[in-house]
Amino acid sequence: MTATGSSRRPRAGSGGSGRGLFAAKVAAARAVGALSRRSGRGGGTTLPGRLLLRAAPDALGRLAARLQGPRTVISATNGKTTTAGMLAAVLDAAGRRPVHNRAGSNMAWGVATALIEGGGDEGLFEVDEAWLPRIVDDLSPTLLVLGNLFRDQLDRYGELERLADEWAATIAAREGRTGFVLNADDPLIADLGRDRDLRRRDGVTFFGIEDPDQAVAELQHAFDAKHCRRCGAPYRYERAFVGHLGHYLCPGCGADRPAPDVCATAVELRGIEGSAFTVRTPAGELAIDLPIPGLYNVYNALAAIAAAERLEVPFELIRAGLGSVRAAFGRVETIAVGGRALSIMLIKNPAGANEVLRTLELEAERAGAGIDLWIALNDGIADGRDVSWVWDADFELLADRVRRVHCAGTRAAEIALRLKYAGWPTDRIEIADGIAASLDRALAAAGDRLFALPTYTALIELRTLLARRGLAAEFWR
Repeated sequence: MTATGSSRRPRAGSGGSGRGLFAAKVAAARAVGALSRRSGRGGGTTLPGRLLLRAAPDALGRLAARLQGPRTVISATNGKTTTAGMLAAVLDAAGRRPVHNRAGSNMAWGVATALIEGGGDEGLFEVDEAWLPRIVDDLSPTLLVLGNLFRDQLDRYGELERLADEWAATIAAREGRTGFVLNADDPLIADLGRDRDLRRRDGVTFFGIEDPDQAVAELQHAFDAKHCRRCGAPYRYERAFVGHLGHYLCPGCGADRPAPDVCATAVELRGIEGSAFTVRTPAGELAIDLPIPGLYNVYNALAAIAAAERLEVPFELIRAGLGSVRAAFGRVETIAVGGRALSIMLIKNPAGANEVLRTLELEAERAGAGIDLWIALNDGIADGRDVSWVWDADFELLADRVRRVHCAGTRAAEIALRLKYAGWPTDRIEIADGIAASLDRALAAAGDRLFALPTYTALIELRTLLARRGLAAEFWR
């Protein structure tokens, strides 16, 4: 059970009898969503689903059953919104228009809202990691893509091993009915595909990175999956790429990283501009130019490529789709503000923050100058009340590469203290109470580009502020 909803499941058929009654409830929920969007108050991505699920608790399964094509579900701690966006772009290049919760509302009501709006014969849904077992039962996916499990919002989700156990039960229940795309480089994810011989029956596709030049010099503080779920022995790593994602072996029971079916080689990171790599698959090799940055997005792209192959999208359309992809809401999204570029990069846990910091370190090296930052740390429910994770993020990477940093949010003083202990000069750190005032001061002091690093609720506040100023579209439209 999470802080965001009950774990009790409704009884089949409890949403009311008769197709006509159900259709009326769907129409009413759709009308409420349209009204909410026209009002400009938001809620269009969740309110229709909330209302329908309250009136018809079995609505998710009934709506999903109407889809005639494949139903793809994507989940991960980090990157599910971006991976889903990448796969959506690939499907778009192939002329396919899936029903997709594009705004990133990934709990039951967000998925229900997407299904209410409809518009396609197949489904593409990103799903919150804690909600995955419940939603999978209703959606009955034909393909399940699992990217990673990182420590995140421990006050809501608990420890990684508990989530991994729940996911393992979900995979066992779906065996023979669902195909799987799993990250070979995450031992918690790879372990889910070992036991039931799914691979021999072509039930699972593994993906991973094969370029040793992209490995970090030493394991990061945000190293989460330290011990084997099977025998408890500590993993031995040959190399690590992002957090605990890498090449590993359990010396206790011999469980090691599966050889990936889809892998990235010759990775070139180009700072904020993006990356390039060669992807190797059973069908051949493909050169990819990805217009969004970071090694973590190479992982996201590999997941999307592996899924696209399972969905029978031709190679060239995969390349074209990924080449046209744009950053998801708040994930390296750049907005012009008063002659400056405001690049927004969501941070929400140590592993994700480290990859953002790694990208900014490369950007500073390429620019040959210090960078300007705005960091907003909130402690809302959607952020996680416990913000101690900032002490495990490697802010030391930018200690001598920052020209000025403005700290905002409900825990602005906390992030400022963390930066002080990371060695950032205190005369370059400024704390302000309000999001709007702090952002304006940061923009006024910045050069050509300001990098904004907000946590989730701070991101919502920031995007709402920019929309009200006419600088960006409303995120729920």
